[in-house]
Amino acid sequence: MRYFEDFQVGQVHELGSYEVTREEILAFARQYDPQPFHLDEEAGRQSIFGGIIASGWQTAAICHRLLVGSLLADSSSMGSPGLDELRWLRPVRPGDTLSARIEVLEATPSRSKPDRGSVRTRMEVRNQQGEVVMTENALVLFRRRAPAP
Repeated sequence: MRYFEDFQVGQVHELGSYEVTREEILAFARQYDPQPFHLDEEAGRQSIFGGIIASGWQTAAICHRLLVGSLLADSSSMGSPGLDELRWLRPVRPGDTLSARIEVLEATPSRSKPDRGSVRTRMEVRNQQGEVVMTENALVLFRRRAPAP
């Protein structure tokens, strides 16, 4: 179990990788982001992307799943008050393999609630060519092992 005290500034956590399939791109787009360049090959070719691409929201969801599976599921996470920055820098295409990692930027004990602290992280997501496709800065609350006196 990871607690607030286990996160140190500068730590890097590798979150694993995930291959994105065409079928998943189409299914996600139909349900959540039905823009033509996510759904139709010809529309994708005629767009600025030159082909079908995954929704940025799908990319973020995949990376969140990697984060939960490799770090948050075995932690004292109390959730997140939100993101400070989310950037989609390159399109994600069918067959791309995404690899994610986070770096701890800050770890701050709560002054008003001694049972927790906040950890600010920066996630970086790369495709199989090593190109950065997404970045995200987030804040996550973690329970402390024992409240500060």
